[in-house]
Amino acid sequence: MSAKKTKKAPAKKPATAKRSSAAKASARSAKISRSASQRIHALSRMGGNFCEDTEKLQGVLNTIKDTAAPLAVRMTALQTMLSASFSASNFNACRPDFLATLRSVAADKNMEIRERVLGILSREHDGYTQQVLMEGLRDPAKALLPPEKALQLLSYDIHADAYPLARKIVQNPPNEAAKREALRLLAADAGSAPMFEKLLKNKKEAVDVRQLSAAALNALAPEKLQQHARTIVLDKSEGDQLKATSLTAITHFADEAAMAKDNTLYKGVDKLRTAASSPALKRVSRQFLAKYSR
Repeated sequence: MSAKKTKKAPAKKPATAKRSSAAKASARSAKISRSASQRIHALSRMGGNFCEDTEKLQGVLNTIKDTAAPLAVRMTALQTMLSASFSASNFNACRPDFLATLRSVAADKNMEIRERVLGILSREHDGYTQQVLMEGLRDPAKALLPPEKALQLLSYDIHADAYPLARKIVQNPPNEAAKREALRLLAADAGSAPMFEKLLKNKKEAVDVRQLSAAALNALAPEKLQQHARTIVLDKSEGDQLKATSLTAITHFADEAAMAKDNTLYKGVDKLRTAASSPALKRVSRQFLAKYSR
């Protein structure tokens, strides 16, 4: 009967070989780091007058598009173009190329690049970007940014098409941050006044949501705000924070003749001046009483 053959264990690499491999990897990393640092330095020293130099311009734009380049290098190239846009008198000549480059990386795999680029395009009132952001709100699978960030960027150049999307998000928000950004966007929409009125009256809503609603109503339907603000100030179940917001609106924006005759409100505010636990509410109570002193 033949003896069983035993497998030989794989030979271990000598420790010196491991150290040599690690040293090579470290050297490569250091070389890449030096290269990136040199590129960043060169980009930072370019100044803004390169629009007429086709080779330099394309070099910077290609760096922004280069997905293989380190993020820091790409961001520096982007900042170089932005600096030129602010300082170079001839930047309009290369603006179309710059915007085309930004659109080409709007869906970049790196979120930081995407967010920065879409922000720049939004401030440029770029129609393509508006459509991309709204498409992402309609279909989250196509979204390039989180909904709260997309709504924030849409507010730079609001189109009527964005309002229905924002209302849907308020009704069924993916998160609280998105709900708040949707409310900020809708603060410019007169048709949303009834929604803000409903939110302000709803005691189950978060205080900051109700405060946002009060600010929006002050612009869209000030008479409605005054009506609800008075109710809130006199309601013992309301918190000091919202009372302070409401009383501030009354003190600064209410009809003075009507306030001078409102003894019920005056007495209620006089009680708050001493009974309130919030320093902010006490302060605005004193302001109201000084303005409408009896």
